[in-house]
Amino acid sequence: MGRIMAIDYGAKRTGLAVTDPLRIIATALATVETPALLSYIKDYCAREEVDLFVVGEAHRMDGSLSPSAQYIEPFVQTLREAFPSKQVARIDERFTSKLAFQSMIDSGLKKKDRRNKGTIDQVAATIMLQDFMRTQQ
Repeated sequence: MGRIMAIDYGAKRTGLAVTDPLRIIATALATVETPALLSYIKDYCAREEVDLFVVGEAHRMDGSLSPSAQYIEPFVQTLREAFPSKQVARIDERFTSKLAFQSMIDSGLKKKDRRNKGTIDQVAATIMLQDFMRTQQ
């Protein structure tokens, strides 16, 4: 069984999280500058078996797609073309950044460390992955 990789796609940088090979634990992996994202994923998949990508779907409070969907959708298509044998699932990512920030506060991270947006992106991807895993049980 291969890993699941969650992708919290952003215009500038993207947070990544992965499961262990048994798909029990979700762990923050990295924050990657978005222009280098596909290359990073290809390198990672060459080293580790990944069966499924989970990509955040940005929604507004009323359920409609947010403006950021305009750059997420082309990435999802590129991902599907680059990895035709792998599944791509979508998950609502509303509130993941806010939940990530709150979990950083709750874990006792210093204010200076909470300002690192890359860390927030990784934690948001991890929360997204945990939510996806919970729905699959």
